[in-house]
Amino acid sequence: MQHIDIRIDGLAPDFELARQIGALIAGRDHDEATLVSWCDTLRGVHSPQCLHCEIKGEPGWLVYGRNHGGRLRIAFNNDALVF
Repeated sequence: MQHIDIRIDGLAPDFELARQIGALIAGRDHDEATLVSWCDTLRGVHSPQCLHCEIKGEPGWLVYGRNHGGRLRIAFNNDALVF
């Protein structure tokens, strides 16, 4: 899985803005890019909410994404939002 870290100064992107930026990046090489999992640490929510997926301390949503075809991990502002 390729990791991409994005830092935005002067603006705290909300979920929708970060999702749109992530979709643009993911779609550069793949016309049919699909969001598999995500985490919004600012609001304390993530998807999917699969507690049984946790492996070696990694959150379930991240394990799920990696094991279900996720090829990119796009993080904004030190993992405030991750897609």
